[in-house]
Amino acid sequence: MSDPDRPCIHQYFESHVAQSPDAIAIIFEDQQMSYGELNARANALAHHLINLGVKPDTLVAICVDRSLAMVIGLLAILKAGGAYVPLDPSFASDRLHDILTDVAPSILVADDAGIAALGSSISESTAVIDPNMLLKMPTENPNVPELTSKHLAYVLYTSGSTGRPKGVMIEHQGVTNLAMSRLSILGVGPSCKVLQLFSFSFDGSVHEIWSALSFGGSLHILNNVVRQDISQLWAYIEQRSITHAALTPSILQDHKNLTSLSNSLTLVLAGEALSLALLKALRKLIPQASIMNDYGPTETTVAAATWKCPVNFDGDITPIGRPIPNKKIYVLDAQRNLAPLGVTGELYIGGAGVARGYINRPDLTDEAFLIDLFASNGQSRMYKTGDLVRYLPD
Repeated sequence: MSDPDRPCIHQYFESHVAQSPDAIAIIFEDQQMSYGELNARANALAHHLINLGVKPDTLVAICVDRSLAMVIGLLAILKAGGAYVPLDPSFASDRLHDILTDVAPSILVADDAGIAALGSSISESTAVIDPNMLLKMPTENPNVPELTSKHLAYVLYTSGSTGRPKGVMIEHQGVTNLAMSRLSILGVGPSCKVLQLFSFSFDGSVHEIWSALSFGGSLHILNNVVRQDISQLWAYIEQRSITHAALTPSILQDHKNLTSLSNSLTLVLAGEALSLALLKALRKLIPQASIMNDYGPTETTVAAATWKCPVNFDGDITPIGRPIPNKKIYVLDAQRNLAPLGVTGELYIGGAGVARGYINRPDLTDEAFLIDLFASNGQSRMYKTGDLVRYLPD
């Protein structure tokens, strides 16, 4: 699916700025910022980036600590028409160096922590901008008429377990499709309080940030102490009445000392396989919660399929569910024919959100991103996941 007329992801945010400028957009520790304030700060930085030459598909690296400035920077890059390449300053210096070398950005958005983390990896020719600076620039939304939803929104680097990290190029139309699925499936909206747990270098952050800010919710950014301690994290969810949280199953492995929550929570489990034992334990711990199991590689824009756990669940496997809207899921045999019901095959994903490919890796792009054999237009692509699955009767 390709829809260049669909708005870019930051334009959903801008529509809520117009509707509710005084609503709280982001919270970090004892700091907060309204939609109007966040928009003005991001716009000033965006105009500065445009003056520096940012345009559609320009890659802008961003290396900042967890803070309000993190979101200001991401929004500014998108508003300028660029695509953000997030670099977590807590990552190993070798990994940061490899990514920065691969991207070779002419512009870097970085705070003090980011500059310290990157050190000598920053090229002398790279313009470095601190998102905490109060710029004397226009604060109205930039006009980038050539920008469409087919342009890049971000490049995220995978772990690189088989070699050097691979930069996955994701377009706006994939992010907006993801956000719309969060609206229809998870019910995000203006009254929602969304937890921001994941490093912004992982695609779980895309789900968190843009599901909150696209639909008028408030984004609660956790500091590194709270996000790494399940007891403090769980207490934060309770005390702040968080409505939506995405966690990895491994974070919840030490769940025995957790207590039930009084607030109504939609909990998305993602990033790893969800064991049946953990699922049943969570179902008992938070019986009133809506528990979702999300599946999706970075190469297909965060989520490809999702499954809602029934309140009285007593199954013997944990399904990954059905494709989210506008996604296609195929279970194929070795000859890439559709596997029969119940027969194990390899999972391929098509439809909205399939990445443009890997940056600077045409060989790997050709191996993983194939023409979608089942699409009517003959031009759509599907991603070869390498995961083995089978269709269930339902």
